[in-house]
Amino acid sequence: MNGEPGKDNFLSKSQYIRGRQCLKSLWLHRNQPEHRDEIGEVQQAIFSAGTDVGVLAQQYFPGGVFIPYEGISLSDQLKMTQEAINSGADVICEAAFCHDEVFFKADILRKVSEGWELYEVKASTAAKDVHLEDIALQCYVLSGAGIPIAGVYLIHVNNQYIRQGDIEVDKLFSVVDVSTHISDMQQEVSKSISAMRGMLQGDVPGIDIGPNCNDPYGCDFSGHCWQHIPSPSVFDFARIGKKAFELCNQGIVKMEDTPEDYLNDKQIMQLDSWRHQREYVDIPEVSRFLGSLRYPLCFMDFETFATPVPLYDGIKPYQQVPFQYSLHILDVVDGALTHLKYLAEGDVNPQQDFLESLLSAIPSNATVLVWNATFERQRLQELMQVFPLKKRQIQNILDNIVDLMVPFQKRHIYRPGFQGSYSIKNVLPYMVPDLSYKDLDIRDGSTASTEWLRMMIVTDPLERKTLREQLLAYCKMDTYAMVSILEEMKRIVQC
Repeated sequence: MNGEPGKDNFLSKSQYIRGRQCLKSLWLHRNQPEHRDEIGEVQQAIFSAGTDVGVLAQQYFPGGVFIPYEGISLSDQLKMTQEAINSGADVICEAAFCHDEVFFKADILRKVSEGWELYEVKASTAAKDVHLEDIALQCYVLSGAGIPIAGVYLIHVNNQYIRQGDIEVDKLFSVVDVSTHISDMQQEVSKSISAMRGMLQGDVPGIDIGPNCNDPYGCDFSGHCWQHIPSPSVFDFARIGKKAFELCNQGIVKMEDTPEDYLNDKQIMQLDSWRHQREYVDIPEVSRFLGSLRYPLCFMDFETFATPVPLYDGIKPYQQVPFQYSLHILDVVDGALTHLKYLAEGDVNPQQDFLESLLSAIPSNATVLVWNATFERQRLQELMQVFPLKKRQIQNILDNIVDLMVPFQKRHIYRPGFQGSYSIKNVLPYMVPDLSYKDLDIRDGSTASTEWLRMMIVTDPLERKTLREQLLAYCKMDTYAMVSILEEMKRIVQC
């Protein structure tokens, strides 16, 4: 195994990948970890899902020897791996290796006549460049540790797999031979390791923010590295992309200092609106939109979950499955507002109950107002494929969907606080200042999905009841926000 990792020169696989993305991030990780951003529940759930996929993939080659790591020192993991090899194990999961003071654990090793095949497991649905960098480092360490490599493979999720009964591991995963790619990357690995070690011996690198802050992964030191950027800045322009970094490199950071020749028409409107605190309203277009609505009005919002391993029959990996809806209904102008809701318990696939409840709740030929119609349309079209007998009723809803986001997307209404965004979370505070998500325990769809999945496994009745109430409150706010925004649109036109 070429010895146990040292301290000063030690690098783990995750540290190497961090350093490949940004040397400054690696330096902060090693020397000033207190500057790290707090990991939220959604990000933690993503990490956990990746771990779950890795464990499941071990069934691809059943009967393997598992090298534990929780509460086990690195040196003991190395010894246990060597013992497994010496004892003639054909498959080793989480095998530990060290060479040149670089440590990593192999997801799966399989012994064949020519040596060992290396399998790296990823929860993504395709191979990515960063995965190859990951595997290239593993091969560098394995070769240095004297392990003959007979083949290198990436195991990733097959997003065309449809669960029917127990998970079929051989169908859930796709295996890609990446041996050729990896052999061409070995020299670069050695250079990168040397560069990282040299950098770690000095002061914090003078690396400024750049596109790599979120590519290929979001950096957990972003809060520290971006603290000098004012708000609003050139990065707040809609669809500004890499131009924002070009401006920043020229010393232009504040939004109000941006030269107009860098901007398109919508960005110029955003700049002018901010500079002069001026709102834009296209009265004829807003009036035309309002005039297209007919009663009853149904304000509709869905919440969905998606997991790499399908939870129910008929579901694909990462398929967005609706588990909750909220409806606010206005039967007539100035009528009483009615609220209807659905939240799945999670014991069975929620699709059928969700759909039947929704179809019974929406009046025939009602105008169905949503925010970002693409999302709800896609979910309804997917349900139509699963329940073809409901096609006519689903199509009736689809035919009557109106996107309340469109007047804001097209900037028929634009206010300085929108900051170029037409997300309902950005629009609401500046259309209806008295209404806010801030007092809610759940404030976004990603958290709602995570909390619903958590609610399914919670055994404490009180905690489950609390989660349910929080989910209902969040989804209700989404539709009530649309009701309130529409009322403000009417007021604008009437002024």
